[in-house]
Amino acid sequence: MPVVSKIDAGVCGFQTEVNASSEDGMFVNLEVTSECEKIRGLGEALAARCPINAYEEISPVGESVILSAVRECLTGCCAGCAVPVGIFKSLQVAAGLALPKDIIITFEKG
Repeated sequence: MPVVSKIDAGVCGFQTEVNASSEDGMFVNLEVTSECEKIRGLGEALAARCPINAYEEISPVGESVILSAVRECLTGCCAGCAVPVGIFKSLQVAAGLALPKDIIITFEKG
């Protein structure tokens, strides 16, 4: 199932769009566009590794392709960015391994 995900990363204000598609429900192609330079680099790193086997990604024998690329591209304060979670969920939906439901993270001061 082709899916387009729009991700608001939070306080940085950068917007990201993920286009994920799979013709066979297993191998997923990802196209990531973003206002953030680091996320654009992550998108390029992932595009070079596509198509990604969604089944191996949800239960990796070694390190997952997405997490490996995230560790290479997102450092410092960007290591806690919410965009990689959105990329992973987009991959799952495109492969039919998850339903297309919005993700919400809410913070409350305690």
